[in-house]
Amino acid sequence: MVTIRSASVFILVLLAVSTLALVANGEDKTIKVKKVKGKKVCTQGWECVWWSEYCCNETISDYFQVYQFEQLFAKRNTPVAHAVGFWDYQSFITAAALYEPLGFGTTGGKLMGQKEMAAFLGGYGVATGGPLAWGLCYNREMSPSQSYCDETWKFKYPCSPGAEYYGRGALPIYWNFNYGAAGEALKADLLNHPEYIEQNATLAFQAAIWRWMTPIKKAQPSAHDIFVGNWKPTKNDTLSKRGPTFGTTMNVLYGEYTCGQGDIEPMNNIVSHYLYFLDLLGIGREDAGPNEELSCAEQKAFNPSTAPTSSSS
Repeated sequence: MVTIRSASVFILVLLAVSTLALVANGEDKTIKVKKVKGKKVCTQGWECVWWSEYCCNETISDYFQVYQFEQLFAKRNTPVAHAVGFWDYQSFITAAALYEPLGFGTTGGKLMGQKEMAAFLGGYGVATGGPLAWGLCYNREMSPSQSYCDETWKFKYPCSPGAEYYGRGALPIYWNFNYGAAGEALKADLLNHPEYIEQNATLAFQAAIWRWMTPIKKAQPSAHDIFVGNWKPTKNDTLSKRGPTFGTTMNVLYGEYTCGQGDIEPMNNIVSHYLYFLDLLGIGREDAGPNEELSCAEQKAFNPSTAPTSSSS
């Protein structure tokens, strides 16, 4: 029996199973085109189901396939990994299908799409700090330092009794307010059940893509918009040495944890993962841009912490 609380996750599982069947059966991805107010929009079967200008472009499954996913994450199911059997290509491509009509992996052509996959999957993997090949070996923070409950959000996103809002997912989300906002976007009760992200790989990837595609604050860009060049920096951004670069995507996601502190290890690990994944996808490192665009060592953080000694969100 499906309870009300578990209904959203149950629906997500059904969506995942349905999509897997479509992929396995080679569902036709013929591009359908129409014009809306003089603007060309398209759909592409199961992978790009909403009419969108981005669906007129190549989709992720056109240039990023199972063998590449396996190559990128070859050690995720080894005995010493902590999430054996959890992460898989089908869960990723199912999750990505929700956001491809919004431009995830479908903005700016094939090369930009491949670079965005390298940035998203490699640049911000949960296995930073270790050997570059050890990606997606975790689906949760292994030794949380706190429960990540911020009581200042008690009216909008109150912490659920017994819930722990530590980092979970491919691009980990932390804190009750992020779980609440992600849950609203994905129609899953993540505020009361943050553990759902540890139990469903499709939902875990969706939460990660939501974080990549969604601005932390209304006045700020998303990591996606920075990366694909949709964002135009203000004068204040320029003075803070923030531009439409890979380095600035780190800044908007992790702030002073990685940026504005010189060539520190957390920042260098993320850059190294990104470049390594470009290598595996057959993209020359020159396409990543010069080192000053990869780095955020001298950038002022978008969201400086009020308590510098606390863990970053």
